[in-house]
Amino acid sequence: MAAPIDRSDIQRVHDLIAPYVRRTPIIDVDGADVGAPGLRVTLKLELLQRSGVFKTRGAFTNLLTRDIPKVGVVAASGGNHGAAVAFAAMTLKIPARIFVPTVASPAKIAHIRSYGADLVVVGDRYADALAASEEWAAESGALRIHAFDQRETLLGQGTLGLELESQAPDLDTLLVAVGGGGLIGGIASWFAGRVRIVGVEPDGAPTLFEAFKAGCPVDAPAGSIAADSLAPKRVGELMFPIARAHVERVVLVTDDAIRRAQQTLWDALRIVAEPGGSAAFAALQSGAYVPAAGERIGIVICGGNTTAVDFER
Repeated sequence: MAAPIDRSDIQRVHDLIAPYVRRTPIIDVDGADVGAPGLRVTLKLELLQRSGVFKTRGAFTNLLTRDIPKVGVVAASGGNHGAAVAFAAMTLKIPARIFVPTVASPAKIAHIRSYGADLVVVGDRYADALAASEEWAAESGALRIHAFDQRETLLGQGTLGLELESQAPDLDTLLVAVGGGGLIGGIASWFAGRVRIVGVEPDGAPTLFEAFKAGCPVDAPAGSIAADSLAPKRVGELMFPIARAHVERVVLVTDDAIRRAQQTLWDALRIVAEPGGSAAFAALQSGAYVPAAGERIGIVICGGNTTAVDFER
């Protein structure tokens, strides 16, 4: 069994990866500007992270703390984890092979290729890419870098929580999108109950929602416009006890709510977020999460790898 994750572990990792990742900014927004009048909302702009996504934190943590064979590393991804691992591997001059499903967005595939990784597109969903990557790892001896169910991955994502607490120490509640659970598991490990953590998932991919109902990780549907980032088969085994201890609940948002959130972020703030990166904001805008009067809300805008804005027009 993996060792538990505590704040001292996350602090050590934060110091280790600091030269390789960005300390992403926050922005305080008048709720009236984003459809939530009467609130002060803090957005953590993690879409400005290197490779465009929070997963860069976990990727560097894996590559800097584990023994890497000469053949390099292998990762399966809906797109973002693959881009992050490819970027970290390029930076550290480590060979990388990345498996993604056909649902991966063109923007994410382009990123992976631009970072010089060996890219393999296989299957329709993340689970298919994962199976293919495991076969390759067994054949080649490459080190597996799991997108969420890996202690080092959770530690790396937890550094976002450390950073955010120093930037916005007065938050009451933090809304976090959930796919496999690496981000919310790492963040919840850092806050450990000091801030209310609420998970947000598309209603077509309710992985943690269904796990909470069942009392353990279970297979869930894998639909939604955010399927390339928030639709694994199930949440990770390592994050689930963390979520049970420190995540208050999970709320579900529709694809239409996610699209509206993307549009609002662009119209009001000129933020271009991908569907998965907009899901947590969609929970507030759509009413899936209803805050109390005066509640200080934080929202992680966790990814921006999209071609939603066409600058040729």
